Amino acid sequence: MPVTVANIYRFPAKGLAAEPLTSAVLTAGQGLPHDRRFAVARGDSNLEPGAPRWRPKEWFVMLMRDSALARVTCALDVEARTIELRAPSKATCLARFDTPDGRQTIDTYVNELLGQRREGPAHWIEAGDVSFTDVPQNCLSLINLESVHDLEGQMGATVDPLRFRANLYISGAAPWAELDWVGRDIGVGEVKLRVPSRIPRCTATAVNPQSGERDINVVKGLQSAYGHYDMGVYAEVVHGGRVAIGDVVTPPPDAQPRSRIGHWLRFFGFLARSAPTVLRQR
Repeated sequence: MPVTVANIYRFPAKGLAAEPLTSAVLTAGQGLPHDRRFAVARGDSNLEPGAPRWRPKEWFVMLMRDSALARVTCALDVEARTIELRAPSKATCLARFDTPDGRQTIDTYVNELLGQRREGPAHWIEAGDVSFTDVPQNCLSLINLESVHDLEGQMGATVDPLRFRANLYISGAAPWAELDWVGRDIGVGEVKLRVPSRIPRCTATAVNPQSGERDINVVKGLQSAYGHYDMGVYAEVVHGGRVAIGDVVTPPPDAQPRSRIGHWLRFFGFLARSAPTVLRQR
């Protein structure tokens, strides 16, 4: 059975719901186009809309603290330069993201959803050269659906794969095979990806993407079953091209298990590569 791409998602705004895609064109050194292009900055973040900088997730309104965001859909129209936000039991917000009036409309809508906050009103911002992912690199995230199914069996509970908010979901691989791809290249259709690191998970995975409720402790389930709290891997685009649902994924022929110590060394090495970029933004 071949390994194939089962789903493709982008998250136009950090922390908000996913937008499904059937295909995407990837460019070397970049992530999925328009993924995490926007974010809702905390009122005390001092991030200016006109001078975007990558910052850690704690600077933003995020699922770890504001689980209701999971139910807010965000549709991006790149050509019209509009954002459409839709929350349960509320009117839809449709506004330009490239004009002061449009951003003010979005800010007003978002703050009505969030309510009064101790740190002050949140504001909508757009990323610069580096998208607002959890790491200061332009990359993709990849989830093996068989690993999610294996976790479901261990936890005795249904685990929606969208809890992990990944870009590419693959099927047909052995459970946890993707963890052995770290440090290797894989093929996805005509695209070549390099896998630099596993993805350590946080408590945001406790949020059910359908209900917005915190209902299961995924991090505890991972740690109890496997002795780690990793799910999925990061992937950097080495050779660009089109990816689409159904594309064949070609695993590395020399994949080997990695130690946990080796994993953390690779993860922090992956983060350290972007230190110059982050320091230039300060």
